[in-house]
Amino acid sequence: MMRFHSLLGSAAAEIAVIILLFTSTLPSTQGALTPVPPPPIDLSSLGSVALAGNFDSISIYSYEGQSQGSSTDGSQSVLSPLPNGAFGSISAADANINTMCPFVMEGGTLAGVIVGGNFTSLGGVDAQGIALLDPNTQQVTPLPGVFGHVNAMLCDRETNSVYVGGAFKAANSTNAIAWVGMTGWSNLPFAGFNAPVTSITKAPDGHIIFGGSFSGLGNSTTPTKRDGQVINIQTAQIIASASEGGYEPQNIVCPTNGTEDRAWLLPDNTPGYWRASMEFGYQPSLLRIYNTNENGKGTKTFRFTARPINGIMNFTYIDPSTGEEAACDARCPLVQNASVPYQDFRFVNEVGMNSFQIDISEWYGSGAGLAGIELFQDDMFAYAVNDFNEPSCARSEYPSRSSTTGTWFSSPPGRNGPEYLVANISGEVRPSITFEPNIKQSGNYSILVYTPGCKQDNACATRGIVNVTASLTSTGSPAHTTQIFQTNDFDKFDQIYLGPVDGSSGSFRPRVTLTPISDQGTVVASRVRFDLIASTGGLNGLFEYNPNVAVVDTNFSNSAINNAGTRLDPGASVTALATHDQTIYAGGNFSDTVFENIMAFSDNNATSLPGGGLNAAVSALYSLGDFLYVGGNFSNTSQGDIPGLSNVAAFSYSRNEWVALAAGLNGPVERIVPIPINTTENQPETCISFNGAFTEILAAGNGRPSRAQHLAIWVPSRHDWLQNLDIPHAALRGQLTSFADVPNGANLVAGTLTSTGIESTGAVGLQAADDGVRLAQLPIRFEQTSSQGSLSKRALTGDQNVSGVVTGLFYNNGGRNVTVYGGHFAAASSAGNTLNNLVFLNGSNHDAVTGLPGGIDQNSTFLALALQNDLLFAGGSVSGRLADTPINGLVVYDFTRADYITSQPPALQGENVVVNSIKTRPGSSDVYVGGSFDTAGSLGCESLCIFQASSGQWNSPGSALSGTVSSLTWASNNRLVLAGNLTVGGNDTSLATYEPDSQTWTALSIPQVPGPVTAFAPATIDVSKWWAAGKRSDGSIFLGQYDGTNYRPINDAFTPTTSIRGLQVIGLTEQHQPSDVLERDQSLLITGQLDLRDFGNVSAVLYNGTTFTPFILSSTADGQPGSVSQMFSSRVNPLRSGGGRHSNGITVLVALCAALGTIFLVVVLGVIIDRIQRRRSGYTRIPTNHTDKSSNINRVPPETLFGSLSHRNSPPHV
Repeated sequence: MMRFHSLLGSAAAEIAVIILLFTSTLPSTQGALTPVPPPPIDLSSLGSVALAGNFDSISIYSYEGQSQGSSTDGSQSVLSPLPNGAFGSISAADANINTMCPFVMEGGTLAGVIVGGNFTSLGGVDAQGIALLDPNTQQVTPLPGVFGHVNAMLCDRETNSVYVGGAFKAANSTNAIAWVGMTGWSNLPFAGFNAPVTSITKAPDGHIIFGGSFSGLGNSTTPTKRDGQVINIQTAQIIASASEGGYEPQNIVCPTNGTEDRAWLLPDNTPGYWRASMEFGYQPSLLRIYNTNENGKGTKTFRFTARPINGIMNFTYIDPSTGEEAACDARCPLVQNASVPYQDFRFVNEVGMNSFQIDISEWYGSGAGLAGIELFQDDMFAYAVNDFNEPSCARSEYPSRSSTTGTWFSSPPGRNGPEYLVANISGEVRPSITFEPNIKQSGNYSILVYTPGCKQDNACATRGIVNVTASLTSTGSPAHTTQIFQTNDFDKFDQIYLGPVDGSSGSFRPRVTLTPISDQGTVVASRVRFDLIASTGGLNGLFEYNPNVAVVDTNFSNSAINNAGTRLDPGASVTALATHDQTIYAGGNFSDTVFENIMAFSDNNATSLPGGGLNAAVSALYSLGDFLYVGGNFSNTSQGDIPGLSNVAAFSYSRNEWVALAAGLNGPVERIVPIPINTTENQPETCISFNGAFTEILAAGNGRPSRAQHLAIWVPSRHDWLQNLDIPHAALRGQLTSFADVPNGANLVAGTLTSTGIESTGAVGLQAADDGVRLAQLPIRFEQTSSQGSLSKRALTGDQNVSGVVTGLFYNNGGRNVTVYGGHFAAASSAGNTLNNLVFLNGSNHDAVTGLPGGIDQNSTFLALALQNDLLFAGGSVSGRLADTPINGLVVYDFTRADYITSQPPALQGENVVVNSIKTRPGSSDVYVGGSFDTAGSLGCESLCIFQASSGQWNSPGSALSGTVSSLTWASNNRLVLAGNLTVGGNDTSLATYEPDSQTWTALSIPQVPGPVTAFAPATIDVSKWWAAGKRSDGSIFLGQYDGTNYRPINDAFTPTTSIRGLQVIGLTEQHQPSDVLERDQSLLITGQLDLRDFGNVSAVLYNGTTFTPFILSSTADGQPGSVSQMFSSRVNPLRSGGGRHSNGITVLVALCAALGTIFLVVVLGVIIDRIQRRRSGYTRIPTNHTDKSSNINRVPPETLFGSLSHRNSPPHV
């Protein structure tokens, strides 16, 4: 059997390449990840087998839920590793997962994994920012009460608590709170922080250290100018009990002093009610009521009921008669006094509502009435729907408002929650909306942007990201910009800014503008809130909390950590904290005369790291072994004395020095997350993943840079990046955001990480394994180059993406072991130079990688390969010049000379010349070339031409054929089957045959084949049965089988985005259910860029005659679906004869006849031998004496012998 080194490589051939990223013990979380039975493909008769395509990673479909590609909408998942190196999502969020930790309570019981982020749902459960996940059952339990984003958590067994930090409101705290045991939320002794928390760690003495961008303890506060925003009642729906004629309930919406035409009166001596219902929610702080004195009528007592909770509200008010504060609830008094035009009632509890009702129980004079009602709130909102903003009659100098560009419409009816605006994005017009709140006083504000959930309007698939631009100060400072995702399942808000905001004036108004980014269909806008923040001050990004003390000491100088923060320049931001032994490390964006962006705390002292720290911001820290791994936006130490610290670094505890991680990365790092990886067979090692806005691992020394799209993994034991190591490893795409080491369970990760199997580019080996088949990495790396757009104009009959490896073959004459790969790619040769589009992997020469000698244009694409003895015929969209010989469509290479043949075939001519298929005629040296061309040299030879290798000349098969040939298949020595988009003798057809001996053309008129054939496969040796695939004129995909008599279509298996590039009938090691189109031990392999209905993107599919099963998943480096062009092997795929198989009964009968015949021959041969031996021994016949036959018969009558035959059931007689 042919050696497989050309596919696997001398080093890689000795180890399995199904890489297990994590430990070999399956995590308990995999109970919900159902394995898929391995494909029972029989490779025993094929020799060496490989898959060619356009991919950077590839895997065999092994688990339900395993998919091709990654999330592109910003959503993340909690992930569990699978034994095949892929990842299964055990709980998906609708946005970011920022942090996780396993909560082991003080009794040692695992409560679950706490998951925090800015999501609104986890596992399909409505969970705002934080939830509890059971890693065994995948059950999600919301932890309600936190409104906003969770950035950091610490699960602390000693205090039986989970400390939570972020940008949120919860209970009476802001940005920090604790979950205690399983009892619920507990406010910390301080009121939280006046800015977000980004990191939490536990000090060696048990204290809890918070890091962030805060400057003090604090919470949201009441503005000095209270009740600054008027709640819009003007656009509310007003209903009331019966009214006196002419005095309608709408009269009092815009308040007056009780003039005759602006009052609402009830009938005499009748109680009544007045109700306002809005399409938005609010929390009123003040009710202002104008009493009437129309005709002596007026209201004496009332009550206020909040809806929909139907709660009677408590008020405080100033009694006009005494000037003292009083309280009321169900019977609140009003005076009827011209000198008191209105009375203010302050809400004791600020309760959310969207409707309210005033019930009048007593009155003055003959009946009740009112002259006006106003509601106010402390919260400062600007709504997208202007009907919700302050009313026109509010007498506000700068009322809240919004303005739009583009076309917006109101949200669809029938949903819960406030109405909002929606814009559908089309063309070049980018809709936008600008919010302008009525800011009464300057100060520090938290700005929140509210986003409605997408499930309620079924817009999750069309939403995306919006750019947010906020102009907040009148000094001309640059606008604050950020981005937020709108793919949340449920309603949410994002804190986009925390800092100084100037109040509204005649020359300036704060404003926030939302604009969608490209590549999305829908944008929504609801409201923006400005929340005034107050604090104690005295902090600067760090705070030390002692959980054993009930009262927080606000003399922050008593803490070395707090004091170290105050020594930093104002505005310090601590983004990462880590603890090692007795030392705490803090990283962020800060500096002073000693520290820069990183510092250490031990023995109540703050110290600088070597080199004065790092010269730019630190975003992430992680401690492992002897190293503190650091990521950020730096390029060196502050003193600039260590090369290679480009955005990543390691600090050695034992040596007290910085260590470079090779040459670093070409962009900033945002997160560091540990990930166990099997760097040797079944030996997991904890590696360090760096995640951020980078694309390359920088070249170290004389090496080359490595591609790393937002994810790079450092392997501590190898002192190098995983992407640089020459070892088989899984391909990882996406990013990691957090990690949870579950006791006695799985190592869970979170993020957008996917692994489509092994890291392998363009081609991969396929080998038999104990449990089916497995993939094998190759000792060659293919790089994508830009594809040739011209190929789709005329030459190709399908929508092909001609990038990557398209075709391949094995050459093993003279003991050689060479694999040839063709397509449109770049690859590095063994000598280090770049090869393009056609390479040779020589397994008989230490896997040396070589290519063509030169002369072929770099933009060529090879689509077809064939061997004729030692000559390689390579065709496609190929151009160039060899000496004075032009090349177009085809080039011939001689393996024995390692060079082109001296006399190349005359160039093919035509518009967009392409060769799609090359086949050598059996028993002949003639090479048949099919594709799209008009002539071969000066010979008229359209679409199919014959090159005679013996004479070096082209021959024409006649002039009957035109069109484009996509496939050539020999049915016999004298019958060639062609597929494509053909015209034979003036008749359009998808299939035709040619008989060389008689030069006869025949169009195979099968009207059920609905379009040009782009992929063709014989089902029998004589091609009396076959499979074909292509696209109909409407763009839909067709696939069908011809059994020699009838064509059977296989309908609606693939979506129109599918491109089928290869079909092949292959054998199986197990039998499937009977089918009309395939034998029970056969399956149809379909390759390409496939979109299988009810599954999604897949690169190869197996069809057993009734069911399509995903087989191969692949993806490109940017996370897009990959493709497989074909499977090729070193031996010809064995097919059955056209007659097919006999039934089992006929097979048994034939076997029985053969056995009987064999026995008969043995008996005859024995008789003949016996006769010969007797003659040699002098045998003579003894004379026969005549006897009296009748006398013998009389002795034994015949009926005595045969009489019992008619009595079968009788017992034997003696």
